[in-house]
Amino acid sequence: MVTAGPDEPAERTDLEQAVDDLKGLWQRHPQRSLETLGRQVTLGREAMVETVKSVVARRFPFAEFAKQCGFMANVSAAPTIFVAMPIAVVVSIQIGALVNQVGATTFIGAVAGLGIIRQGAPLVTSLMIAGAVGSAICADLGSRTVREEIDAMMVMGVDPVRRLVAPRLVAAVVVSMLLCGFIVFVGFATAYMFNVYAQSGTPGSFIGSFASFAVANDMAVALVKSAIFGVLTAIIACDIGLHAKGGPGGVADAVNSAVVSSALMLFATNIIITQVYNTVFPTKVI
Repeated sequence: MVTAGPDEPAERTDLEQAVDDLKGLWQRHPQRSLETLGRQVTLGREAMVETVKSVVARRFPFAEFAKQCGFMANVSAAPTIFVAMPIAVVVSIQIGALVNQVGATTFIGAVAGLGIIRQGAPLVTSLMIAGAVGSAICADLGSRTVREEIDAMMVMGVDPVRRLVAPRLVAAVVVSMLLCGFIVFVGFATAYMFNVYAQSGTPGSFIGSFASFAVANDMAVALVKSAIFGVLTAIIACDIGLHAKGGPGGVADAVNSAVVSSALMLFATNIIITQVYNTVFPTKVI
């Protein structure tokens, strides 16, 4: 007859504790998610209010805004080029193969150009903003938080939202819109050159078909998307950075959380805006 060892009750207790912890995690996760969402909404509202108030009162930190614009453009410009060009080439290859099968090679310029403007540019912008800009903002504010610089600013009566969050929010919006326009230019030029020189396309047909179907609303919606992406990324990154804890390891975890949360939020937002735009302004066949 085998008797239970002295360690078995402890093992069962540890297992039960692990199960209880797992259940508690699933129970606490929705509450923490709602708390985080509410905190980010509050931060975004405060940042926008402080931006308007500081601009009206002529106290907006333009030096910090210009510094952040240069920093964000510096960390995202080169990756944008290296991501936009391959995406434009892939789009041209896939669309070229499809239009050749259906015998609509004259419309390749319209399909490729509109694909880049409507979806390619906003998606690349979201990736660059979430991956490069969001991580940089979160790392900067997270390091300040763990070094207790944010607490020191509050003790001295300096509002971190007005001094740190507001200029980063405006800078993220400006850089996002500039990146979107830059991606449209690079992507369209890449698709044009690839179609003409690699796929033996006709330059006039490419430009003519694109001009026949493209409208100003397409570019306007892409810029609106990029501005919204900048707002969401800046708010999420600033909030997570301002609540980082645990030293350098905590900052690394905060950066990872900011990038993942921003990417998921931006992709979902892109789907919603695209669906709304296609419903309100359906594509007209000429």
